[in-house]
Amino acid sequence: MKLTLKTLMGAAMLLAGTAAAHAQTTLKWAHVYEATEPFHTESVWAAEEIAKRTEGRYKIDVFPASQLGKENDLNQGLKMGTVDIIISGSSFQAREFPRIGVTYYPYIFRDPSHLIAYTKSDIYKTLTAGYEEKTGNHITATTYYGTRHTTTSDRQIKVCKDMEGLKIRVPDVPAYLAMPRACGANTTPIAFAEVYLALQNGTVEAQENPLTAIDAKKFYEVQKNIALTGHIVDHLNTVVSKSVWQGLSDADKQIFTEVMMEAAERSTKIVEEREAKLADDFRAKGLNVAEVDKADFEKNVLEKIPFEDFGYEKADWEAIRAVQ
Repeated sequence: MKLTLKTLMGAAMLLAGTAAAHAQTTLKWAHVYEATEPFHTESVWAAEEIAKRTEGRYKIDVFPASQLGKENDLNQGLKMGTVDIIISGSSFQAREFPRIGVTYYPYIFRDPSHLIAYTKSDIYKTLTAGYEEKTGNHITATTYYGTRHTTTSDRQIKVCKDMEGLKIRVPDVPAYLAMPRACGANTTPIAFAEVYLALQNGTVEAQENPLTAIDAKKFYEVQKNIALTGHIVDHLNTVVSKSVWQGLSDADKQIFTEVMMEAAERSTKIVEEREAKLADDFRAKGLNVAEVDKADFEKNVLEKIPFEDFGYEKADWEAIRAVQ
C-alpha cells in the first residue's frame, strides 16, 4: 500500500489531536493528617471527582501524614512548586498575611456553625482575597477541624484562674498560646508525636486539642480531666498554588472549587458526628468531663492579649463576631 505525503500528514494530525484530547496534568495534594482521617479520605474523593469532571485531564495524587513535609514545608512548597494543593491551618497562611490569623483568636467563633457561616460571609471573602493578593495562592474551601479543649492530669479547671502555673503543652503558634498565657499557665512547645510521653512522664501536666485528637492519640490514658474550654474552633483551608490556579480555565476553576467545597462539607460532617459522642465516651472511660465558665476565659483573653500583638485587626474580629 502506497502512503502519500497527504495521508501521512493527515495521520499525524489525527494522532496529535488525539494526544491533545487526552493530555493529562498530574498534581500533588499534600497534608499532615493520617490516612484514616476525613481530611485525607475526602481529599482522595475530591481528587477522583475532579478527574471525572475534567474527563481525566487532571490526575491528582494525595499524600497524607507529612509524606511531603511538615505543615510549614507544605506552605513553602506551594511557592517552590514541590506541592500543588495543600490542607493547612490559617495560622500558617497568617505568616504571609497576618490578618487571616484572627480566626484563631480565642473565642472568636461561638461554635462550628458560626465558623461555617463565616466561610460564606463577606469578611471571609475579604481575608481569603487578601491572602491571595499577597501570595497568589487561592483558598478554595475551609473545613471544620474540631473545637479545642484542655486536658489535665490532676487539676480540675472551671475558671481561667484555675490554670495559673499549669505546665501545659501548646503548639508553638502565637494564637494557640493566647488563652493559656492569659490564664497564667506555663506553656511548653512539644512536638505533637511526643505529647503522650511528655504527659505520661510528667514533663507537662496538661495539653489542649479537639476531642477527636484526644481520642486518636489516646491522651485519655494519661489524663484524668477534660475541661471543655472550647477556646478555639479550629479549621483547615484547602489551598491551591498560584501557578496551578492561574493556569486553570474558568470552567476548571469552577470544578475545582465546587468539588473542594463539597469535600470540606463532607469532612466537617464527619468531624461533627465524631465529636457529638466523644464526651460521653470519655465519661464512660472514667474521665471527668466538665463545662467551664467560658465568659471568664474570654474576658481574660480580651483584657490581657491585644489583637495588635499578632498583627490582627479589631475590625476583622468584630466583623466575624457579627456573622450570624
